[in-house]
Amino acid sequence: MYTSSFSIGFIGLGLMGGSIARTIRRIHPDSFIAAYDTDTVSIRAALSDQVVNEYYDKIDDRFSTCDIIFLCAPVSVNVENIGKLKTFIPENVLITDVGSVKAPMQAAVKELGMEQQFIGGHPMVGSEQTGYINSSEYLIENAYYFITPSSVTQFRHTAMFSSFIQGLGALAVTLPPEQHDFITASLSHVPHIIAAELVHLVERGDSSNGMLKQLAAGGFKSMTRIASSSPIMWEQICMNNKANIIELLSDMISDLEGVITHLKEGDNLFINDYFRTAGQYRNSVPEHAVGLFDKVHKVYIDIPDEPGTIANVTLQLALNNISIKNLGIVYNREEEGALEIEFYHDDDCVRAAEVLEKRNYRVFLR
Repeated sequence: MYTSSFSIGFIGLGLMGGSIARTIRRIHPDSFIAAYDTDTVSIRAALSDQVVNEYYDKIDDRFSTCDIIFLCAPVSVNVENIGKLKTFIPENVLITDVGSVKAPMQAAVKELGMEQQFIGGHPMVGSEQTGYINSSEYLIENAYYFITPSSVTQFRHTAMFSSFIQGLGALAVTLPPEQHDFITASLSHVPHIIAAELVHLVERGDSSNGMLKQLAAGGFKSMTRIASSSPIMWEQICMNNKANIIELLSDMISDLEGVITHLKEGDNLFINDYFRTAGQYRNSVPEHAVGLFDKVHKVYIDIPDEPGTIANVTLQLALNNISIKNLGIVYNREEEGALEIEFYHDDDCVRAAEVLEKRNYRVFLR
């Protein structure tokens, strides 16, 4: 079993690597954490934050003393880096990654003969933000964390790593790598493509004065938020999981062609059932765990257009020690409420709703 004094290596210290490192430091303050990243600004910040004990300027045998090494770069870079580790990492060192596609890494470790000491990993969390500067020590808390050992991975590694991940506050889920790739294509990769396409659709239809852009608030901006994610990362993901993505997009195209046909035929019963069944399934999705997309903690409030109203709302929150991340006026009223307030944590969001409802504000949680 890993102890509080174990040694962890990170190759890549961006949003995900930085968040896991921060979490380890918070829960296991005596652990030794070493890191390598081509972004020296991130490394210096991690050293200043005392998240990292040492910075290595290259990938070499200094990583051989680690108990666990996290590969947290893009998929193709992880594949390249594990090849470097092969030359000096002993078999008792567990190597894992955090990529949202498993097939390329599994193929690489099999070719390298490293399957026994490698376990694929993927925290089911995300954000349109990138880099160490946006990392959080609570990003993986209550999130599903996929663990994808191969059929020859040492059982002791799988058992200990699962226990370690759950000790960080995540919910470990063990499944085969190929099943993982289909799940993430369904729940993350295809939705990102759809969000990007919706933006392209509106952009193509926009006028020279940008009227659609000005009106694209509320529901449209919320549902396309993930289109702002890193294009480099999503190029890598799509190209490395293209078989699953193509299959799912083809199914979607077939479904949309069916919708077009029924619209042409004036089949209102089909259209009604289309939305009804989608709503039923969507409403059955649980709220208790963090998913693949970064959760937004917001409330919407109906307020009158009177002087001092917003100031009074923020004052009530301040008096209850509730920090506001952002706020703004909603002009496109697809969302309930004229005032939108975003918070850092879900607990703050819930407490804010309670405080404001006691003062007779009409509040909508999101």
